[in-house]
Amino acid sequence: MRPSIKSHRDLEVYRRSYELALRVHRVSLSFPDFEKYELGRQLRQATKSVPANIAEGFGKRKAAAEVRRFLLMALGSCQEVTVWLDFCRDLGYLVQAEYDELKEGYEEVGKMLNKLIQVWR
Repeated sequence: MRPSIKSHRDLEVYRRSYELALRVHRVSLSFPDFEKYELGRQLRQATKSVPANIAEGFGKRKAAAEVRRFLLMALGSCQEVTVWLDFCRDLGYLVQAEYDELKEGYEEVGKMLNKLIQVWR
């Protein structure tokens, strides 16, 4: 870990996942009313779980195994998001360009998490 990282907010993967979660939250509010509380809720929970698990893991940074465990949970949530995004696209709640941007963002976050899991000590 670099000495300049004092908070989970200093991690690029945290910032990127937080921004994506906010974006997805806003997009989900345009879903049909019944889907705001069904698919939208599942999607919002999964997106918020990514930065939340990164933050919780960072809070346990004295124990590398615990950090990795929470980063793995964040990675799992990241993968879950891509499934919900597929549903949103296939049900017509996301246009293809919006879907592509969000899916690419979560794929990028997944790669960042994988790298962080590998190098965390």
